[in-house]
Amino acid sequence: MTAPLRALLAAALIASPALALAQEAEVPAATEATAETGVEPAAEPTAEAEAEAGLPAITVSEVRAVPLVDRVMASGLVDAVEEVQVQPLVEGQPIDELLVDVGDTVEAGQVLARLSTSTLELQLSQLAANRASVEAQIAQSEASLLQATTNAEESERQAARNVELAQAGTVSQAQADQTTAAAEAARASVRVAEQGVASAQAQLELVEAQTANAELQLSRAEVEAPVSGLVVARNAQVGAIASSASGAMFTIVRDNAMELRADVAEQDLLRLEPGQAATLSAMESAAGIAGEVRLVEPAIDPTTRLGTARVEIAEPERVVKGMFLTAEIRVSEAEGLAVPVTAVGSGPDGTSVMRVRDGVVERVNVTTGIRDGGLIGITEGLEAGDLVVTKAGAFVRPGDRINPIAAPDQSVETASATPTEGEQAP
Repeated sequence: MTAPLRALLAAALIASPALALAQEAEVPAATEATAETGVEPAAEPTAEAEAEAGLPAITVSEVRAVPLVDRVMASGLVDAVEEVQVQPLVEGQPIDELLVDVGDTVEAGQVLARLSTSTLELQLSQLAANRASVEAQIAQSEASLLQATTNAEESERQAARNVELAQAGTVSQAQADQTTAAAEAARASVRVAEQGVASAQAQLELVEAQTANAELQLSRAEVEAPVSGLVVARNAQVGAIASSASGAMFTIVRDNAMELRADVAEQDLLRLEPGQAATLSAMESAAGIAGEVRLVEPAIDPTTRLGTARVEIAEPERVVKGMFLTAEIRVSEAEGLAVPVTAVGSGPDGTSVMRVRDGVVERVNVTTGIRDGGLIGITEGLEAGDLVVTKAGAFVRPGDRINPIAAPDQSVETASATPTEGEQAP
């Protein structure tokens, strides 16, 4: 044995007793430190904890019962529920005055415009003169009738006497025949007079009808609103000739009722029905406008493949005709189990989620229900409290062991995720 080797062995033999004494001294020192601070020294990590720390951390969500609303989104333009066209009822008269303009609210029977009445008043004057003339003709005809009747009665009496005298031989038969013919002529004159009276009376009735028509035309010289509502168009100018051929003078929205004619995808059209509530919003407005489905048109445009739903607007004063609005129509509401939409995947076997039990991933087929924003209802396949992988597209497969991490808005209480005493949650 060489000299250096012997020196090393001797040093080791001398150091061994000192090392043992130092280890024995450390135990009382640690005990004294524990007594003074009251804190146990940190335990050495176990093999199970080290294995768990090596598992992939995957975000999971808890299956919970939440209220869900089935919505249909649609958009379109605002239009009137019913528009009333106001036409002039008197043709060919110039417009003297316009009393309302676009944007005015009118009541039924309110005067909107006045037409010139000079021509109509002249016609009434002429008809009044015609009436007086006809009444004079009637009086003359009646007098002629009275005279003809008297003459006829006298001729009949003479004819009757001559017939008796002719039979007695006092007068000739020729004279008797002559008086009989005169009586027939007198009776004919009576009939002519009667026809004259009837003609004059008919003429009077015609004049009265013409007078009534002229008075009606005169009353219609004031153009009145047939319904209450908002004036949205005016196609008239003072001095222009009023005529129905030139279009409506005014357009009124009946009762100021407005609606949204929303374009709806064909797969959603059959889900809508009258009475469903809706919330309408404009592009630049944050405040919603209440509405209600009034009518669902039973047809789809063959070109766009879109249907139309008419949503009545509860506050028509907040919109104008032609305005673009977006509608959120609430089809149904229910409370049920739900998971994030991202947790649901689809494949050859149908719709499924990745459920986590005791830190092990398993695939579970589910039946989905209402989709509400970022959540989707689950009608079959899961129970309340189950944990599912928040993103079904995560790199996990059935049978994988993971370290589940609760989503930001959920807490996960599992044995593998709950930190032990002395540890901090990851």
